[in-house]
Amino acid sequence: MRIVEYPHPALRHVSKSIKRVDGELRDIVREMFEIMYEAKGVGLAANQVELPLRLFVCNVESDPAAKDLEQVFINPVIGERKGTAEAEEGCLSIPGFYAPVKRAERINVTAYNLSGQKFDGEIDDLYARVVQHETDHLDGILFTDRLSTTGTMEAREVLEEFEYKFQSARERNEISSDEAIKRRLAEFEAKYC
Repeated sequence: MRIVEYPHPALRHVSKSIKRVDGELRDIVREMFEIMYEAKGVGLAANQVELPLRLFVCNVESDPAAKDLEQVFINPVIGERKGTAEAEEGCLSIPGFYAPVKRAERINVTAYNLSGQKFDGEIDDLYARVVQHETDHLDGILFTDRLSTTGTMEAREVLEEFEYKFQSARERNEISSDEAIKRRLAEFEAKYC
């Protein structure tokens, strides 16, 4: 398992709701945390590691020793949004690029953890930003889609570099075809969704 980078097709795939949790899924979650920490991230969505599942992990301190801050969100739904705050965001799938993004300051979110326990509550600040960013991933939305017009213009050159790098890797057969990626995602969906 590895983090895929823009413009990998899995990043635009709308994730499907998870209908069952088993030992393999728990292992996947454990590995996602390890990958997130290695990349110095605070959140990681399943489609960032080429899995079509409505699932993400987060730890707002990105500290593997702070196990009490580790959160698993299965089938998250964001409800009411309150206030607006702008802050710089980055993405493990677009490493090295950061830009200001406006998001709700406080949100209500409903999700399940690996034990099937429901979480339903209001969160704010960085935690709310991470949950919104990762939930966007599950809907095939990148933070660059939420930039201002100026931010979009500034991002264009960076994104074009990622597109060139992706195409070059594909030409070297390091990245599967879109059709092969879609088949793999569909197979995984059939197992869990």
